[in-house]
Amino acid sequence: MLRRQAQAQPDIVAVVDGDRRWTYGELNRRADAHAAGFLALGLLPGDRVVVQFGNVAEFFGVVFGLFRAGLIPVYALAAHRLAEVAHLARRSGAAAYMAGDRYAGFDYRPLAQALRAEVPTLRHVVMAGDAGVFTPLDACMGEGGLPGDPDPSAVAFLQISGGSTGLPKLIPRTHDDYIYSFRASNGICGVTEKTVYLVALPVAHNFPMSSPGHMGTLYAGGRVVLAPAPSPEVAFPLIAREKVTLTGLVPPLALLWMQAAPGTGHDLSSLEVLQVGGAKFTPEAAKRVRPALGCQLQQVFGMAEGLVNYTRLDDPDDTVIGTQGRPISDDDEVLVVDDLGRPVPEGTPGHLLARGPYTIRAYHDDPSANARSFTADGFYRTGDIVRRLPGGYLEVQGRAGDHINRAGEKISAEEVEDHLIAHPGIFDAAMVSIPDPVLGERSCAFVIPRQAPLKASEVKMFMRQRGIAEFKVPDQVVFVDAFETTAAGKVSRKELRARLRTQFLASNAETAS
Repeated sequence: MLRRQAQAQPDIVAVVDGDRRWTYGELNRRADAHAAGFLALGLLPGDRVVVQFGNVAEFFGVVFGLFRAGLIPVYALAAHRLAEVAHLARRSGAAAYMAGDRYAGFDYRPLAQALRAEVPTLRHVVMAGDAGVFTPLDACMGEGGLPGDPDPSAVAFLQISGGSTGLPKLIPRTHDDYIYSFRASNGICGVTEKTVYLVALPVAHNFPMSSPGHMGTLYAGGRVVLAPAPSPEVAFPLIAREKVTLTGLVPPLALLWMQAAPGTGHDLSSLEVLQVGGAKFTPEAAKRVRPALGCQLQQVFGMAEGLVNYTRLDDPDDTVIGTQGRPISDDDEVLVVDDLGRPVPEGTPGHLLARGPYTIRAYHDDPSANARSFTADGFYRTGDIVRRLPGGYLEVQGRAGDHINRAGEKISAEEVEDHLIAHPGIFDAAMVSIPDPVLGERSCAFVIPRQAPLKASEVKMFMRQRGIAEFKVPDQVVFVDAFETTAAGKVSRKELRARLRTQFLASNAETAS
């Protein structure tokens, strides 16, 4: 893919990182040199290498160099720390760890020292920048001696699962299945050689990598712009300077951008499409995108394991606002089933199962997860609750674990959040369950208010005025300044639940004493 673009347009800019502008020709030369350098270290084709970079150009030189050498990247996010990185290294049997010396104020060299002590399979640590006691990335530059191209159906890399709980599982993606996904996405999303894609989310995350992301953009011969942070203060100047046409955000960031856009002095008029995915984007928020940012909204619902859904750019507004799109491919098989695995009627909520040309059939070296996550005939249990609508469009109701069972009544956290965020005094909201001795579970809404102060009674009255069932009105409302998030910027419901349960139990214990 890279070699083809380098031959066709060697002097066209491929990657922008601050003041650095790497052309396709330069990126191709770096990939060749790194590939030879990595093999000269003693790494062997098929070895797995944990890669942990922020949104920096070195990510691309290293990753394409690993591909060229027949090595297998194992993607870690920049926000991961020792527990996650050691887990990835152990689970993958990694032979090397490659990272930058510092990113976003964090020094990765002490992490690398501890990682080497914890994971005996690691033979090499390669560090960009000030490498200290490790091998400098700049020293891993060689010439010639590269293996031939790998089998297209071979594993290209191991990616992390995108759930917000627990240590991530490893997802094996092949060269051909991954190229298929972003090549097909390019056609749906209108990506061409004129596209300028802003990587606002972590560069190693599946959404900004392939939906269609930076890989789709490079496949088309466009330009990839790296944002060191996703905040409006950082991203808006880059959009104006580089004439960015496309980017992708998770819902909390989209809300921040929409809030900041009316007061910005930066020209955002080049932005044609804002993709929002990674978690449910509520209709109330979706309605605000065009008025606030002046661009088309495209909803994206997918998973690193495979299945990806998009609203189409020519879909009517109610489809774009109210659904999370339909699958990339006519060959994507989608089932919506009840708790017993029986298909439910169209329009009825159920568990989403998927099988198709770019959806995996198993996690890497994880028999227990495979037994839970895949059916005997190869369908992946996504863990999402959806409604399938006419035309194959999906409306995400939430994760199966986000449904609260309150005295036998099932409450969708996503549905309640959509009502909450419609309140003019609420910036964002997340609904969680807490144990209750009578009801089994009761509901609590964590609410981030706008500047004006709010009262819990006002929020509950507003919810009742929305015409929803009384059991969906939150039993408790807690005001907070911000939400805990995962490394990819998603709301971490695990952390919210844990904090609330701790407070609940501590309060009860104090009252009892």
